[in-house]
Amino acid sequence: MEPYNSTGNLEFILLGLSEDPELQLILFALFLLIYLLTVLGNVLIILAISCDSHLHSPMYFFLYNLSLSDMGFSSTTIPKMLINLHTHYRSITYAECLTQVSFFFLFGCMDSFLLAVMAYDRWVAICHPLHYQVILNPRLCRFLVVMSFCISLIDSQVHWFMVSQLTFCTNIKIPHFFCDVPELVKLACSNTTINDIVMFLLSIIVGFLPASGIFYSYYKITSSILRVPSLLGKYKAFSTCGSHLSVVCLFYGTGIGVYLSSTVSSSSRESMVSSVMYTMVVSMMNPFIYSLRNRNIKKALWKIVCQIT
Repeated sequence: MEPYNSTGNLEFILLGLSEDPELQLILFALFLLIYLLTVLGNVLIILAISCDSHLHSPMYFFLYNLSLSDMGFSSTTIPKMLINLHTHYRSITYAECLTQVSFFFLFGCMDSFLLAVMAYDRWVAICHPLHYQVILNPRLCRFLVVMSFCISLIDSQVHWFMVSQLTFCTNIKIPHFFCDVPELVKLACSNTTINDIVMFLLSIIVGFLPASGIFYSYYKITSSILRVPSLLGKYKAFSTCGSHLSVVCLFYGTGIGVYLSSTVSSSSRESMVSSVMYTMVVSMMNPFIYSLRNRNIKKALWKIVCQIT
């Protein structure tokens, strides 16, 4: 194959999860349901926090932004996949692919940093409850969210620029349901050594920093809880961060699963199935985890239902 220099007319073929027409119909219905539940769940969380003054606190402010990020993350990949499944037209233009890469890393990185910020919020709430409102004042909360967005934006633009510099060949088939950067790098005709190094460094910076912050926060939280004399006190203290810990385990657990599946196995199919959990199921589960485990959210949602009816 010869290098394809005209990026304006370049198109990729997304092979997707299956080529079976009957299975594609089932997958369309399944992923449409996942997407609708994701949007509905996160919109309800956003409405509940916006409408209830009791939820205007740092923890719910971060949860509000996490819901926005989750919707953006899901909307980056699922709608295009649904269109491809429905129309049986699998191509994606070069411009659309670059756009998808940019938004995928923007919202994915944003999720990671917001979870780290929420871990810090729980640390302050449990270890320094008397100074909680002073430490996590509105100005600091806004700063943390803006910084998370800025770092995520830089990360996404670096990935966008990195992919835009690759030279591809004709008849490019991507064994995935979206423009996954590792797959694009594998299919490039040009030398990708620098790209591999940049991807490795970015994964360390963007992945290690939030994960280490979460680990340190929960180390301090655990140390503080263990000093509580009563079992009831320990339970109450730990229950305040139970929802967040569940989301962290789900997010990083599936992310590590994708990484391990792509490292251990050379099969793109296994990596693609793991990516479904990472890109779709996590964003769908987050609002349900928080709403089912949080009394304040449930009360706010019930008020909204009562007002509508």
